[in-house]
Amino acid sequence: DTWSSKQLMTTKVLADRISQNKMQNTVVINIGPDAVIKNSFNAGAANDLKNIDKLKTYLNNIPKDKEVVLYCGCCPFNKCPNIRPAFKVVTDLGYKKAKLLNIPSNIKVDWIDKSYPIN
Repeated sequence: DTWSSKQLMTTKVLADRISQNKMQNTVVINIGPDAVIKNSFNAGAANDLKNIDKLKTYLNNIPKDKEVVLYCGCCPFNKCPNIRPAFKVVTDLGYKKAKLLNIPSNIKVDWIDKSYPIN
């Protein structure tokens, strides 16, 4: 994979930051089928080129020093068809603080069922 363990964020860390209003330097982007995390931008499934273009357009307005957290949650993280193309785009565009939300099972089990902040 094209990321290191330091570029993975646990769901609890992100949920705590959202709940504590500590998101000033962080942007959360859904690159899967549904944006459920509170205040996340919905770029859409990144295995579709039109959604990659949507992601790039959105990032045009995001400073390169912001932390960009990508998530999908359609399936187990290690099998996800969306995280790799989206993460490559974000890092190729020069975002040094790019992160992937580590969702081991899916967004329902690892976020919604834990009552983490949703839209």
